[in-house]
Amino acid sequence: MSPPPPQPVVMPESIMQTSIHAQIFLLFFCIRSPLSKIIYHSKLYNQIKIFHLSRLNHYGYSATLKRERSVTMNKTDEIIVNMLGDFSISWHGNTIYDTDNRMRKIWLLTAYFIYRRNNRITQNALLDLLWDGDDDRANPQGALKTMLYRTRNMLGKLEDNAGYELILSKDGNYSWNTSLPLVLDVEEFEKAYQKGLSAQNQDEKLAYLSEALDLYNGDFLPRLSMESWVVPISAHYHKVFLEITDMVLDILLKNEEWEKASEICNRSLKIEPYSENLYAALMKCQISLDNKEAAISTYETLSEMLYSNFGVLPSDETRALYREASKSGNKQAVSLDTIRDQLREDNIASGALFCDYDFFKVLYRSQARTIARSGDTIHIALISVNHPGNKELSKKSFDKAVDNLKEQIVSNLRQGDIVSQCSGSQFIIMLPHANYENSCMVCGRILRAFFRKYPHSPADIRFNVLPLEPRDISF
Repeated sequence: MSPPPPQPVVMPESIMQTSIHAQIFLLFFCIRSPLSKIIYHSKLYNQIKIFHLSRLNHYGYSATLKRERSVTMNKTDEIIVNMLGDFSISWHGNTIYDTDNRMRKIWLLTAYFIYRRNNRITQNALLDLLWDGDDDRANPQGALKTMLYRTRNMLGKLEDNAGYELILSKDGNYSWNTSLPLVLDVEEFEKAYQKGLSAQNQDEKLAYLSEALDLYNGDFLPRLSMESWVVPISAHYHKVFLEITDMVLDILLKNEEWEKASEICNRSLKIEPYSENLYAALMKCQISLDNKEAAISTYETLSEMLYSNFGVLPSDETRALYREASKSGNKQAVSLDTIRDQLREDNIASGALFCDYDFFKVLYRSQARTIARSGDTIHIALISVNHPGNKELSKKSFDKAVDNLKEQIVSNLRQGDIVSQCSGSQFIIMLPHANYENSCMVCGRILRAFFRKYPHSPADIRFNVLPLEPRDISF
């Protein structure tokens, strides 16, 4: 005997009536109430809708809409705060950013309330925070109240009266309202980091640490980076970020996931632009992906950065990667004509050949071997940019003098001469077929050309000349 056909479910009239009553209730208050009350009663109506859906579920209707609505409300009710990179606060679909420099103290106050939200903060602590004890106002408490009013007014952009709902005052102390759910990116970053450290396997570790990296969009409160309470916190999170980056890259490089590792390097270099380790890891990825030109370009960027900022050269390990990237990419035998075409300089500019210091050393050693047999004379000259007397030039002025000197050196030498920058303020020159007197004359000509073109340059420029020592190879 077959089962009876399913009967259509009929919605009880009482539920239909209740739903209609809820709609009439909302319409009545929208007409009679100001805007702030309309918002409140709109939320009340949403709660009534969810209540009806739960009742409908008892009669066989789906509860999916109820769940979706509930999730939406939960997400909307959460206060989302980002302090890593741009400082922003999001609530109820609205977002405010700390981009207005005229509101710096307001954002400072807001950041302090949020980060110290589990503490009650005294008026004196807020006065020290805002004016560092240097405020000589006749009425500092009045100035503080004005600042609190402006802060609450700014937070009101998230929702009407939000400032008074978020910042509470009691017995002369102030605090952030912790009864409202809040998600803070620095705390999520720390949680993901700790989970990564305690992960049981490599995949789980990589997942948590990658999540932490995704959350790190910049240093902690960069527009408030000079505040005394921000400095140690920012240093801590930056150190953790570098540690996570090293761990993630270590896993990815061992797994030969070159593309992902390359993305991590490029993203991290925007935050930590002075890390030679990141440049070296990026070069490894580029070489492994058979993009040697990109690896060479990365090395040149690194070299220029180290020269201009620290006056140092890349490490031996990084230079070894550069030499590997500079090797020929020919995987099959090629003809001598092809090799000659590859060796030929494309656009021959006038003046000396400027090369990387590593290649200068190779050329120097080659010439040392040559003159050991030929007896030719070759001199090297070192031209240095110095600060004038006891006066310290600004970094901008000093770097400008170095760049201008490089231009004059290259343009005032012969095509057979070779030049390289051997430190942040020095250039080494190889002068073939030039004796000591001629080499000094060449350097003097370069200095005169420099000061003729830049007569107001405050830099002190000097040179030294030495003969290239022959290297006798005995067989």
